[in-house]
Amino acid sequence: MRTADPWNDTDVIDARAPRFNQAVVGIVALAGALLGWPVLWALMALQLFLGLTFGRRFCLTCVTYFTVIQPRFGEGELEDSRPPRLANMMGTAFLGAAALAWWLGAPTVGTVLGALVAALALLAAVTNFCTGCEIYKLTARLRGISPRHHDRIDPADLPADAPDRLFVEFTHPLCSECQEWERRLSGDGALVKLDVRERPDLARKYGIAVVPTVLAVAGDGEVLERLAP
Repeated sequence: MRTADPWNDTDVIDARAPRFNQAVVGIVALAGALLGWPVLWALMALQLFLGLTFGRRFCLTCVTYFTVIQPRFGEGELEDSRPPRLANMMGTAFLGAAALAWWLGAPTVGTVLGALVAALALLAAVTNFCTGCEIYKLTARLRGISPRHHDRIDPADLPADAPDRLFVEFTHPLCSECQEWERRLSGDGALVKLDVRERPDLARKYGIAVVPTVLAVAGDGEVLERLAP
């Protein structure tokens, strides 16, 4: 049974869906580079653009995964959908640029861009190392709570009887990694869970760009350590 509805719970995604999408993108991009068919890059870029703009129902790889593959093999771990979304945006831009470069008379540039997308997409599909996702997480650290940005949690957002040290987790009820952190920290002291779906005001207030975001916080609200991401 599904924990998350793939068409409605779009703030999370089955972690295997992006890998399937990356496999398709990688194969199409590689075929375009080997065969010299820039139209393949353009069509793949268009498909990614439609999915990003109009939702998963307009993404052929998403529809294939959620209607054919997931029902057969079951739901995988659920993760924040924003990192793979950035990866798709990057793929759209690079594939579109590859096709445009080819048609403007720079086939070498187009081939290099197409081959780069193919290499990174197939790497993600095979190893689960997603370059676009890692870039998103890095920028999330820079944009979110960190010693250089928000170095405190407002005590008003903490329990009145907060101990000298506690853990604050910005979480989502369908996030598998969030649940793993909750199990890990349940025996290590006080744990305050802030559901970003129920408290979007706090997510905006502290610049939470990815879940789970887990912090070690002093009783007065000072951020002592960032544990995740």
